Amino acid sequence: MNLERLVDIVCNKINFNNFLLFDGAMGTMLHKYGIQRGELPESYNVIHPEIIEKIHSEYLTAGSDVITTNTFGANRYKLKNTSYTVEQIVTSAVKIARKAAGDKLVALDIGPIGQLMEPLGTLSFNDAYETFAEQIKIGAREGVDIILIETMSDIYEAKAAILAAKENCSIPVICTMSYQDDGRTLTGTDPITMVNVLQSFGIDALGVNCSLGPNEMLPIITEILKYSSIPVIVQPNAGLPKLKNGDAVYDVDAHEFAEYAKIMTEMGVTILGGCCGTTSDHIIAIKNVIAQLKPVKRNVKKFTAVSSPSLTVVLGEEVKIIGERINPTGKKKLKEALKSNNLDYILTEAINQRDAGAHILDVNVGLPEIDEKEVMINVIKEIQSIINLPLQIDSVRPDVIESAVRIYNGKPLINSVNGKDEVMDAIFPIVKKYGACVIGLTIDEDGIPSTAEGRLKVAQRIIQRAEEYGIDKSDIIIDCLVLTASAQQSEVKETIRAVQLVKSTLGVKTTLGVSNVSFGLPQRGMLNRTFLAAALTAGLDAPILNPLSVDMTSTIDAFNVLWNKDIASTKYIKNYSSFEGKPVTIETSVVKDLSAIIIDGMKEEASKTTKELLKTMTEMEVVNTYLIPSLDIVGQKYESGEIFLPQLLQSAETVKKSFEIIKEKMMTSTDKKISKGSIVLATVRGDIHDIGKNIVKILLENYGFDVIDLGKDVHEDVVVEAVRSGNIKLVGLSALMTTTVRSMGETIKALRDNNLDCTVLVGGAVLNEEYAKMIGADYYAKDATQTVKFARKLFHCE
Repeated sequence: MNLERLVDIVCNKINFNNFLLFDGAMGTMLHKYGIQRGELPESYNVIHPEIIEKIHSEYLTAGSDVITTNTFGANRYKLKNTSYTVEQIVTSAVKIARKAAGDKLVALDIGPIGQLMEPLGTLSFNDAYETFAEQIKIGAREGVDIILIETMSDIYEAKAAILAAKENCSIPVICTMSYQDDGRTLTGTDPITMVNVLQSFGIDALGVNCSLGPNEMLPIITEILKYSSIPVIVQPNAGLPKLKNGDAVYDVDAHEFAEYAKIMTEMGVTILGGCCGTTSDHIIAIKNVIAQLKPVKRNVKKFTAVSSPSLTVVLGEEVKIIGERINPTGKKKLKEALKSNNLDYILTEAINQRDAGAHILDVNVGLPEIDEKEVMINVIKEIQSIINLPLQIDSVRPDVIESAVRIYNGKPLINSVNGKDEVMDAIFPIVKKYGACVIGLTIDEDGIPSTAEGRLKVAQRIIQRAEEYGIDKSDIIIDCLVLTASAQQSEVKETIRAVQLVKSTLGVKTTLGVSNVSFGLPQRGMLNRTFLAAALTAGLDAPILNPLSVDMTSTIDAFNVLWNKDIASTKYIKNYSSFEGKPVTIETSVVKDLSAIIIDGMKEEASKTTKELLKTMTEMEVVNTYLIPSLDIVGQKYESGEIFLPQLLQSAETVKKSFEIIKEKMMTSTDKKISKGSIVLATVRGDIHDIGKNIVKILLENYGFDVIDLGKDVHEDVVVEAVRSGNIKLVGLSALMTTTVRSMGETIKALRDNNLDCTVLVGGAVLNEEYAKMIGADYYAKDATQTVKFARKLFHCE
């Protein structure tokens, strides 16, 4: 059977008209067949292929339409220190599954790499892409039917995997992410952002798996179904793990699991399966339930939105501001900053616009004197490391645009395309491939039409051509182009009419570069705000303007009240109850103290400011006055959901820069004491996952603790010796796999048996308060900030 025919068959099954049933957990079944702690699950493809085939056969007999290969961790990083290769593991896994499947479908199972991606860690986007591409090429060659990218907690990693799949094979792709009980992934992605970003890549289904039980997943599934225009897959855990006879068991049996599956299908889910703790019994129960049901037809309303990893901005509700200040046109200081690679100046511009109320930031670095592509990539990475606003990628060069959107984390807005054939043919393939929104300028080979009707025709042509490339008009934002009142006075009102026509005739969202109207005239602010008000009443959705101008932002705030977009005038009252009414424009010369610099995550600025403070303050005064209080504020923001893991770690890295300066100074000082205490951290025996532990380490070190990191897969004897030799008072143990929680309990027992006077704190995705008590831990921490709180309390640092 040729590939095209196979894809057609698979895609006909991945749709809204029938249910598709995946299998359950591989790890749980391997545990049933005797896998030992510390054994690599993927090694069974080579040493015990008969067991893997038997597990596949059990799931097929239970009713699975799709079985997943035993390749969840089969990547070059996780196999690095083993005797196995990616080629060996993936090839054998697919052959086993293919043999067992017969006419059923085989999905290549691809899990996270196990490394933090930049800027959180050291794994680059390109390295992640190549790692996934290696797995996918082998799987495609060996004959899998589906690429299943699952258990992703970082949407940036999911993007790398999806691109690797789309660019290296023509096989249908499904992607699922793993959520925490706060409704976000580890790195802060909420359901609407996941849907907006992932479905834009043209994948065949998306959804959620692992981490939570079926009941806890229901609110997340509700949100996903509200926005997803493609089939939704759900593979929950069998509830929450509990300890029984030293083993992890799950508390949702097959009957209860199937009842939840029924609820999910009634909500609109069409693809089902199980994750941790599920067995063939759970699959049988689901099969029996869905045999009596028919898929629910969903009517999902299309929406226009752009996203960062943790924030989605939907256009068409209240007016959204696109900040224009990161654009060198007419900005001498910004030009100099770009030439000298002064990223701090650019980041300050970004932060000030965010604080002034911008929803999206335009990024344009187009100067002939610099390498625009390289600078654009660097600026995007730096801005995204500290700010969670979506970005507008602004360039006249298609190669710069493509390089930028490829490494962008989220769904960007591209500025821009126009009605010229050569421009559309250059830009639309980029928009389609990377799932971006794009601004369409109403200009073509004949220039800017002088009438509103002429601009409407150009807009229609742009939308029609976009549809030919497979781009929905919901991803098109039309710019009817603002002309200067000083030179083309009679045509200014045609821009307003054009906005009205585009909105009423085409039903797409609109934008305008507002300040263009006042070039060459005095009192520009007066003209800008008056023109803005007129454009807003015509239907302008997202003006491009200077958000630091109170004239402009106050006009928008007032409009949102008068047009019933700011319900009950809530935001207006909050912003203006004590407003003095001074129409000013804030400049970027705002002086920030070290606390603000840490909270904003500006690493280089932290070094310079710390040096200045040390001229008048002692080292410990700087630590206690700025560093620790700032980290406390960041921790509070993280716990309240105001910021997410990327911003938390960026602030921690910023503190590290300050600490480096302080330690240099202390080396010449008589008082060199800075450590608040020593802590041992370890991922327990048999567990090779250490992302969570590494995050904890970063935060503890930045609060002044000495961390003895024993690494991953650490035997209990090693932990005991480290605690004994270092007279350690606090031990932090981590486990991500249910099969290795027993090792955590045995490590705690070993510490107790050796009469070591230490407190044991545990954490990890599979743990909870009750579980921690069962294995003898003193405390359970659900995240890194809780670990820091406990350490500070134990060492009397508060």
